[in-house]
Amino acid sequence: MDDPTNIGLLVALIVLVLLSAFFSSAETAFTSLSRVRLHTLEANGVKWAKRAGKMVDSYDKLITTILIGNNLVNIVASSLATIFFVSVLKGVTSDNISVTISTIVMTVAVLIFGEITPKTLAKEHPEGMARAFCGILWLLEIIFFPLTFIFSLWKKLILKIFKFKKAPAITEDELLTYVETAENEGEIDEHESELIRSAIEFEDLDVGDVMIHRVGVAAVPEDASLETVVKVFAENGYSRLPVYSGTIDTVVGIIHEKDIFGAYIEGATDFKKFIQEAVCLSANMKISAALRMMQKNKIHMAIVVDEYGGTSGIVTMEDILEELVGEIYDEHDEVEEFIKKTGDGVFVVNGNAPLLDVFDYIGFDAREEFESSSIGGWVTEQMEKIPLSGESFDYKNLHIDVTRSTPKRVAEVRITVGPIEDDD
Repeated sequence: MDDPTNIGLLVALIVLVLLSAFFSSAETAFTSLSRVRLHTLEANGVKWAKRAGKMVDSYDKLITTILIGNNLVNIVASSLATIFFVSVLKGVTSDNISVTISTIVMTVAVLIFGEITPKTLAKEHPEGMARAFCGILWLLEIIFFPLTFIFSLWKKLILKIFKFKKAPAITEDELLTYVETAENEGEIDEHESELIRSAIEFEDLDVGDVMIHRVGVAAVPEDASLETVVKVFAENGYSRLPVYSGTIDTVVGIIHEKDIFGAYIEGATDFKKFIQEAVCLSANMKISAALRMMQKNKIHMAIVVDEYGGTSGIVTMEDILEELVGEIYDEHDEVEEFIKKTGDGVFVVNGNAPLLDVFDYIGFDAREEFESSSIGGWVTEQMEKIPLSGESFDYKNLHIDVTRSTPKRVAEVRITVGPIEDDD
């Protein structure tokens, strides 16, 4: 052991294990590094983040450099360890046993000090490690460029032979999970979390999901008197009304409360000159596209038409924005309570209440899809008729009583949630 050569080999082995630790920790640090956080630092002018960001963006080049360095270090360390142990144990044991001891010692040393320990530290502090290592790795990328270039050509050849479907960098479900995790860890509050979720799910909604159906639309015929129109505005409290010719299926335009009341005060008798052209939308149109169209046309109300050109309902900009920020009320709005808990597991529900929102509120897991979007429509769908008041039925662990109905629709139901029975 006192041989200077053996001492030199021992020092070289220690250095190589440390280099192995460097490459292993660098790999884990850059793999665990948050790209969003990194790009935020980059945008704020942090110098190391700019260099690290470029390296992360060309991740294949970075990981190839790290793997080349790590493998070179481990191969050289293994070779030197064999020479070292054969030399130290010469005369004590055979060369084969010395090689075996060398393999065992280096395997344990590399696992503990070259892999597990540095990767654990890098996993806990990826940003600090990346900041410390990005300069050295950038230099190694230049040194190993010929090798990384050859391996990049090999990668392209492999990808041409084995064509893999490229997975998205992050899915919508994963993004929602990140938001939930951030909320649970206190990084964002409940309101911010709900707003982000609404924005993510905004693109999934159609105009038909948020529109006011034709049965709930207040409108006036084009041949109505100005006094009648003023009365309809006063009774409903709306700022805009559709105008139809003959039936609601033929909407000719939209009138604004400000124009009508101004004309009424001035003593006018006709309101037709105030009718503005209506924009028609499909019920299947995404509300994000509808919002952009309404912004472009500077309108606050659009007519929703079915496949035959008839009127399905109307949609307002307020209806769309409420999907992002929740219900918007002004001082004239009456707050409509769609669902009210009246007892333990007993709920009184308005027939117009959104079906999925009701199921979510009462804690019912609806695993199948339904044609209806409202609770009243769902009840009609399940009973295969418009039920009378007092009729009832059971659906899984729910007991539904129809408490109010009209010849056209279910107005109110009472839902009693029972215990969930086992499938057996």
